[in-house]
Formats: sequence, structure tokens, C-alpha cells
Amino acid sequence: MVANRSLGACLSERLCGLLATAMMILTLGSTTVSAGPALLFDAGSGKVIYSEDMDQPWHPASLTKIMTAYLVFQDLKAGKIALDTKIKCTEAAHKEPPSKVGLPVGAELSVDLALKALIIKSANDVAVMLAEHLGPTHDAFIARMNATAKRLGMTRTQFFNPHGLPHPGQVTTARDLARLARAVVTDFPEHAGLWAMQDVRIGKIRLGTHNGLLKTFEGADGLKTGFICDSGYNVVASATRDGTRLIAVVLGEASGADRTVRAGSLLEHGFQQFGWKMLFNSNTIDNMPLDSDASGPKSVRHTIASFSCGNRDAARKLKIVRARAKETRVQKLTKAKKDGEQSTAAVATPAGTAAIKPAPAAGAPKATPAGVKPPAATAPAASPQKAPPAKAPQAAPAVKKPAPVE
Repeated sequence: MVANRSLGACLSERLCGLLATAMMILTLGSTTVSAGPALLFDAGSGKVIYSEDMDQPWHPASLTKIMTAYLVFQDLKAGKIALDTKIKCTEAAHKEPPSKVGLPVGAELSVDLALKALIIKSANDVAVMLAEHLGPTHDAFIARMNATAKRLGMTRTQFFNPHGLPHPGQVTTARDLARLARAVVTDFPEHAGLWAMQDVRIGKIRLGTHNGLLKTFEGADGLKTGFICDSGYNVVASATRDGTRLIAVVLGEASGADRTVRAGSLLEHGFQQFGWKMLFNSNTIDNMPLDSDASGPKSVRHTIASFSCGNRDAARKLKIVRARAKETRVQKLTKAKKDGEQSTAAVATPAGTAAIKPAPAAGAPKATPAGVKPPAATAPAASPQKAPPAKAPQAAPAVKKPAPVE
């Protein structure tokens, strides 16, 4: 490990909370967790700012879908399909496990919505729908994926499916993912907005992103997350500040919070050190020598804090940590609200200001000066009877607008 792995400055209250959660997990955990491969580079020049085991074979999980999207973008650009082209949900797509949209067999989806579901929700069923439509068969699409990987210089990558669900032979490296990420943002800038979207609505269903950096990191604008038990929590994360775009590849983290914190830390480090790193650095993702000793892929299943990966103790500890973190945030918000109310009251009645006497009520007798005899009381004149006030017209009931349908 080198100094570049320092966590860096907290970028927002929420990111600080994620950092605190990750540190608590490490403190409570009974297993020593070693970090997986990582790579940080400049998207424009390809210059490497930081690298760690970038040639170590790894299961890509849903980072596979970056390649799936790349091929869809290719076919859109070539005019083979359009954004309004309909693709059908087949039996094979319907059987895929979550994350998924969950369409019934025979249902159709536009390519536009399919891309959004693929990138934002990481929908496995939609990945198969796209592969079967564009292949024009599943196997033909996989062949296209591998041919494109070879063309992009992804020398240690092999694909067997379009979504990244577990397959022993589906492997990649941080360097290969960096080449793919750089290619997709360079070759298809017209689709940049898709990678930065936080949610999409399909009918009445809202699908949200798994990429926590889009909500917490200044300048975050993509790309994709991925998770299976053997690979851990992975992300290819992009951020842009002042015209500089950096991309971080983080593989093998023990939780989603760890993944967000590590990727955010790398990106922040890159922006802080960018000037002199570019001045004295000639290493790129293409010219750095391959690590001939790297072997694998490695499995990090035993480090993952998840019931689904068989680590009940780690999952229980993570649940406790999250509950504590949530309680701390609630306490801070309550205290901030209380302090704000006290501050408002103090401004309304400044210290040292004499209390203002209330004005006498209408019809009350005025105070009589000393030594002056008050006038004799007289009966009040009869006041004419007033008609009861008319009832205010009741507001018409609000009309509930129908949910938008796409």
C-alpha cells in the first residue's frame, strides 16, 4: 500500500457518514479485509495517477454491462436500430434473477428504456433481451463482445454472458475495464447523460441507481457498479471538474459503502494531485508493462458482509453498524433543528429589550387619573342584531393526477 490509498477529505455530510460506517465495519469485523485491485487515470490522456494490482484477473460482475451498452451504442450509431426500436422479453430473459425489471414473456421495451434500465438498474433480464435482439442470437452477441474486447486491447478479458452473473470463466482486469470505460466515453459522448442518471421510471415503477457517488461526490457523472459474491462490490466511477475527467476502477470491496468511499477517495486524490501528476508522469494504461505474476481470478466471498454470501456474522455486524449510523444522523438532524429554533427565538426577542405591554381590550374602561371622580355608569345602547356570518365556501377536493406512464 502507498500513501495514495489515504482516504482524503470528506466531500459531503453523506459521504462522511459512509466513511464512518466503513471504518466501523472494519473495527467490528473479525476478518482482516484486503483491498482488491484499483486504478485511477485521466480519461483524456489515459495517464495513470494510481494503480494497484491492475492486471489481477477478476470477475467483472455487472461491469460486464458496460460492454453490452457499448455494442448497443455501436448499432445505434450504425443505424441498425433506433432508440424507439422495440425489443421483446423472451423466456430466457424472463428467467434471469435480480436485479431485473421483471417483464412478462412477450412484453416489449424500447431500446431507449432498455439502455436506461441496463445502466441505472443493472437489469439482467434487459441485458439478455438486448443480446438476443442485436446478436441476433445470444451466442452471436457474446462473440461480438469478445471480438470488441480484443479490438480495444482488453487482453485478459473473456465474456460468457451479457450481464455478469456468476460464470467461472468470465474474467477481466482493472486495466481492461479502464480501456473499456475510456472507449465508451470517448467513442459515444452523445450518450454521456445515461451514465449520470440517478433513476428511471418504467410505467409506474421507479428504478434507482446503485452508484452512491452520483449522490455524494462533487462532479460525479458515471459509470457503472457491479456485485456478485466472488467479485465483491465493484465500480467504474467517473467524475469531471473544471474540464478534467478522471475515472477510477475499484474491485473487490466488502460492502457498497466501502466501494463508494474508496472510489471517492481515489477520485478526490486525483483532483488534488492532478497538476504535478500530469507534469512528471508518462505512464498510461497502454504503455505500462503487464504483470506476468498475476494469477486468478481470486474470490473475496469470505470478506463480503452479506447473508446471501454465507457470512451471517459479518452481515449482522453490518446491520448493527448501519443502525447506529442512522441513529447518529437522526440525532444530529434533531439537534440542528432544535438549535435553529432557539436561534430564531433569540433573534425575535433581543436581550435587554423591555417587554411591550399588551394594548387594552376593546370596550375595557380606561384608567382614571388620581383625584378624578369617574363618570356615572350608563347603560350601553342596544346594538342592532347582526346576521350570522355567511359560511366560507369549501375548497373543491383536489383532483389526483394519474401517474405518468412511459
